[in-house]
Amino acid sequence: MKSNLISKSETSVVLKNVTEQWGIELPKIKNLKVHQIENNAQIITGKGIKILRIDDDYLPFLTETAMLEKFPNVMVDMGAVKFMCKGANVMRPGIKKNTEFEKDKLVCIVEESLHKFLAVGKSMVSSTELENMEKGEVIKNMHYISDKFWETGKIIYD
Repeated sequence: MKSNLISKSETSVVLKNVTEQWGIELPKIKNLKVHQIENNAQIITGKGIKILRIDDDYLPFLTETAMLEKFPNVMVDMGAVKFMCKGANVMRPGIKKNTEFEKDKLVCIVEESLHKFLAVGKSMVSSTELENMEKGEVIKNMHYISDKFWETGKIIYD
């Protein structure tokens, strides 16, 4: 894995892109470090922040609980947990509760017993559409506990 600090101008471009995608104001960070995991995937770290970038999508890393709490979420039943941790998409029957979200936005997946974050994905429908669904895919799972990014991220300290 190759890691390198990026320039201040590159840092501001990354932070601007993340802020636009997430709709969340990020703290000012002077230096970001990029850890290349695959051709299309990087873990970006800086003071108090860890971001997973896959292609053009920026995802909050699953260890960053304070950041994850700022996103909409769905709570899944315990039966869905093992599937989530193998990369399955979130299906309507597994969802117990949810906050409001729009289609194509990042949504965190939380399990119902301990309220731990299991995954981050992109919504395939809005929360309004979800209310009228009985079955079908709701969230595309993009980053989950025990995936290759999670395992790599555990050895990156900034």
